[in-house]
Amino acid sequence: MNRFGWILVKDKFWESYETNRLIEEFQKQNIDIQLVDPNTIDIFVNKENKKSIVVNGLESDLPRFVFPRTGSGTTYYIKAVIRHFERMGVPIINSSDAIDNVKDKLYSHQILAESNLDIPKTMLLKHPIDVEFVEKNIGFPAIVKTISGSYGRGVFLAETKKQFKQLLSMAELTKPKYNIIVQEFIKDTWGKDLRVLVVNNKVVGCMMRQSTDDDFRANLTRGGEGFPYEVNEQIEWLSVESSKALNLDIAGVDLLFDNGGYKICEVNSNPGFEGMENYTGKNIAGEIVSFIKLKVGINGKNH
Repeated sequence: MNRFGWILVKDKFWESYETNRLIEEFQKQNIDIQLVDPNTIDIFVNKENKKSIVVNGLESDLPRFVFPRTGSGTTYYIKAVIRHFERMGVPIINSSDAIDNVKDKLYSHQILAESNLDIPKTMLLKHPIDVEFVEKNIGFPAIVKTISGSYGRGVFLAETKKQFKQLLSMAELTKPKYNIIVQEFIKDTWGKDLRVLVVNNKVVGCMMRQSTDDDFRANLTRGGEGFPYEVNEQIEWLSVESSKALNLDIAGVDLLFDNGGYKICEVNSNPGFEGMENYTGKNIAGEIVSFIKLKVGINGKNH
């Protein structure tokens, strides 16, 4: 049985920290890995169930596994590519259904709430938006989010009703008849949160992220700092159970501080781990590769 796999990643991310670390760990465990931009793959659907696929116009053998690393940039076409591999029996690390579960932030919160997991009070708003209704049911300050997004993009704080109306006016100019998510603001978590990495329903890393410029968001990509954070029973339970509920093999779980406890902010199917490795010293890439070997049944270190 072959020992080569594909990482599906857009070519602009081929030199990212995470991509390079994954390649390094795959090579350490003697697994051939190839980077493939999903937009270079052509899909042919027929009844013959051919066990090959076309990349850059050339027919290619199917890989032993596919590891999508496209995250919030997973377009309809990329999702169709992933599902095509699934239909041909190729193991996928985070399935298309799991990616769907978290790409839509509202849907992921619906699943988490159904699983009796603590999340902030959340509303989906439709156009035209009733500001008085939002004030009555959520109140201000409030967090305003787009349906999809990552790295703190598409997340805003409306401290007052006036600021909320201003945000709506700006959104109306760029995207008429938009839908947005509004959540209660958890004051205990201003400028800080936890990022927890879960692999195969096991916590493999946890750090606190903290803003350095009084931003309410703590994302490292927005200039925040990271610190190792001890995992307690509640952190472990919330992180593992949210990963299970969303059917994720690999998950980045963001937790908010709330009155001595925690609430789930959101869950990511394509978590970055540069900060986690740098701030905690954990070998996250190694944990991911070891799990993939287990999932797809690659044993030992020899071809």
